[in-house]
Amino acid sequence: MSTHQPPNIAAVGGGQVAARLAPFGSTIFTEISRLAEEHGAVNLGQGFPNFDGPGFVKDAAIEAIRAGHGQYARMFGIPQLNRAIADRFAADTGMTIRPDEEVTVTSGCTEALAATFLGLVNPGDEVVVFEPYYDSFPACLAMAGAEPRFVTLRPPDFEIDSEALRAAFSSATRAVLVNTPHNPTGKVFSRRELELIASLCKQHDAIAITDEVYERLVFEGEHIRLATLDGMYERTVTLSSLGKTFSLTGWKVGWAIGPPPLMAGVRAAHQFLTFATATPLQHAAVEALRADQSYYQQLLDGYRKRRDVLVEGLARIGFDVFPPHGTYFVLADHTRFGFEDDVSFCRHLIEHVGVAAIPPSAFYHRPEDGRKLVRFAFCKDEQTLHNALARLAVLQR
Repeated sequence: MSTHQPPNIAAVGGGQVAARLAPFGSTIFTEISRLAEEHGAVNLGQGFPNFDGPGFVKDAAIEAIRAGHGQYARMFGIPQLNRAIADRFAADTGMTIRPDEEVTVTSGCTEALAATFLGLVNPGDEVVVFEPYYDSFPACLAMAGAEPRFVTLRPPDFEIDSEALRAAFSSATRAVLVNTPHNPTGKVFSRRELELIASLCKQHDAIAITDEVYERLVFEGEHIRLATLDGMYERTVTLSSLGKTFSLTGWKVGWAIGPPPLMAGVRAAHQFLTFATATPLQHAAVEALRADQSYYQQLLDGYRKRRDVLVEGLARIGFDVFPPHGTYFVLADHTRFGFEDDVSFCRHLIEHVGVAAIPPSAFYHRPEDGRKLVRFAFCKDEQTLHNALARLAVLQR
């Protein structure tokens, strides 16, 4: 029997996976969620709420289905949603954009990221990435054939090392990827840091790709869009989505905003990835984006309370906690509990404590940089957080 495999194909887990994706395997979120279910653990791992989104948005989706909005949408978004995204961007920034030329609706921000990399980055181009990173970032770069250049954000403040950032840029730099508010650190990039990034983009004629899905969850500081800085709109693709703000992560409605030359690249890839996003959910997203400002304030107040419950509880138990300024994640140092690394600690939590968390070493290109850390998600109802803390209290003993 022949053992020949097609070129650039690697055998992984009994299957055949293209070499560019073979190093990634299953996501850490899939593995932790599987273990949490197997052991009946309270799941503070994967970042999705255990409560539902607002009724007025769900009702709008039901009405759209009943109204017959069940066929393909326009490739780059139904007109009403493109307009609603443009209007919201204008309200937030004071910048007027053309909805049909500068907005593309995608199937979640993850697809927006993939479309942006595939449409705007060539094989061999370098892309500057801050770490710890969201795990889809290096996978998307691998699909595009790009070369990542990592800049590490380190506790306790996770501030940018300006010299390391300057060193990461070169004549081969095509783009920098900025996630603010930042998952998993909870960092909100400062104006000074963003101005440094902007100056390097202009110096090296690079574009910026910003993942801003947690834009409404800022507890300290201010969310500043890189695209609003002087000379940056024309070289920035701004990405966001509905899921985090409206607790509807499974809907997978996202978008990309940028000038027409950059949107041309995003759309060139998007049309062959998903072509169009679910039509009735796009209609519902229009209603979501028309939400009164009071909705966003209630959202923020609720998450701030949950954050404080978890941060204070973890500190009482003995973790060295790094309180997040945004997102719905908390990073903490677990070393005082005596485990070799984050993976062994998280396995112990699931199997012997009954709480699931994420080992952040999966978010570094050198896993040892995350071995002392653990990530907890507080996008859960308060009772779930209290239950988790009650279980974690066994660590004190």
